[in-house]
Order: sequence, then C-alpha cells, then structure tokens
Amino acid sequence: MLDYAQLSALAAVVRTGSFEQAAQQLNVTPSAVSQRVKLLEERIGAVLVVRGQPCLATEAGERLCQHVEQVALLESSLRQGLPGLRPESRPVTLRIAVNADSLATWFIPAMAQTEGFLFDLVVDDQDHSAEWLRRGEVVAAVTSHGKPIQGCNCHPLGTLRYLATASPEFVKRWLPDGLDERSAARAPCLVFNRKDQLQALWLRRALGADISPPVHWLPSSQAFVDAALAGLGWGMNLETTVEEHIRAGRLVALEPSEPLEVPLFWQQSRIVGPLLADLTRAVLNTARAMLSPMPSLA
Repeated sequence: MLDYAQLSALAAVVRTGSFEQAAQQLNVTPSAVSQRVKLLEERIGAVLVVRGQPCLATEAGERLCQHVEQVALLESSLRQGLPGLRPESRPVTLRIAVNADSLATWFIPAMAQTEGFLFDLVVDDQDHSAEWLRRGEVVAAVTSHGKPIQGCNCHPLGTLRYLATASPEFVKRWLPDGLDERSAARAPCLVFNRKDQLQALWLRRALGADISPPVHWLPSSQAFVDAALAGLGWGMNLETTVEEHIRAGRLVALEPSEPLEVPLFWQQSRIVGPLLADLTRAVLNTARAMLSPMPSLA
C-alpha cells in the first residue's frame, strides 16, 4: 500500500520544482519533505526525483505524480455526491492539453468562467494533443481528433480559420509575380515548431506540390503576427488576429486566399466527467461563440 503523505510530498516537489517550495505548500519542513520522498524512493526501489533547479520527475516519478492527481480528482468528484466529506484544503489541479492558438484566443475566457480549480496547461499542436489523453497524462484536451479516445467523451467546438499572410513589402520582394513553385521555394516561411504542418498543407493545396521553403522557427502565436508585419516571412495566421491588419493594408492574404480551416474538439475523461461539467460547459459555450462553425454544423 502506498503512503499518500509520501506521494503528496513527491507531487509537491515536482509541481513546485523545489523541496523548499513543496515544504511551504505542505506546511512542513524541507527536511520532512526530503525524508518522505526518500522513503518513497526506497519503497519503490527507484529514483523518483532528479534534484536540481528545478527538480524534475523521473519516468517512475511522473507515473506516481499522475496517480496522485487522478486520486485527487476522483476524491473531489466523490465529494460532490457526498457533501459530508471533509472539504479539500486546496483546489484540485486540472491538467489539460491545448494548442497554442486556442490558448492565445478563446481558451482563457473559458477557464475564467470556472471556479474552484487550478490549471496546469500543456501546450501542444492540435494534431498531437490527444496523445496526452491516450497516455493518461491529462484529463482533457483541445484537439483536432474528432473520434472519441477510449474512455473519453468528445464534443465538437468549431473551427480555427487560418489565412496565409505576409506584409506588402514581403510580397513585393519575394512574390512579385505571384506564388508559384519557384517563388514558394525561395520565400522565407514562418513555422511554429516541428509539429506545425499548416504552411506545408496550404502550399500543397495551393500549388499541388510538396515544397520545402526556407523556414523561420517561431514558437509563439503573437510572434507569428509580428514577424509577418515585420516582413520576416509569410505564415498561416489566425483570421481573427490579422483581419484588422489586412483591412488597414499592413498585411495581405496570399493568393489563393481561401482560408484553411482546422476543426477542434473537446475530449475529456469520463471518469471525472461530473467534476468537469462546469468547465466543459464553459469551454463549449466560449468556443461556439468565438470560433467559426464547423461546415457540418453550419
């Protein structure tokens, strides 16, 4: 049987990044936290924390931290049906995977409508965020995968609309005769990270060919817009973040200017479904108010 005081100490160290901060959170001494983690490591027979600045969990430590979080969520859900149970001393933390553009636009307003939780957000590409759910590392995810993951409920949210945009100066320099295979292979392109396939997908649809342009790596939604405005490159920007710049002439939509639509879904673990009911309601309402409707739902 695992000792939950020891597990809580481990989770606090990993969550805060240090034994001192974990001690403050648990209202004990740093030596007590260290002793609990040491005893747990002896019990498991493996190193659970890599001591450093910050302290990081090993693979075994990460699995135990996930276990602690899941137990806390289940107990919180149980308290909803059994109000006589002693209330929790601190809010439950919800670990959620979300793509950067959703986080930059509509997801925080949804979070703000839900009280009583702390949030631990994992930022990943919408085509990969579902993997966090499959591995049991998050309780919910904003994802482009519309097929329900095992053990999860799936709700359609709407679509993010992207436009290939660049500054007029960039177009004049790099695409004076329009976009074709030759010019696309020369013109610098903005890419979020190695998982970002939006630019490649748009080029394939626009030109019917796989093209590898020079790339600027910019892992920031705002930096994408700023870099396009500065003439650094062209990239797929959210329509809502560039429409005013296009109207003002600071950016132009590359031809063909047909938007690229990315459908999004909210997938959440059924086990803690009742606990996430208010958050799910807020996510659905906010997304449907701020995202474009899916073609099938229009």
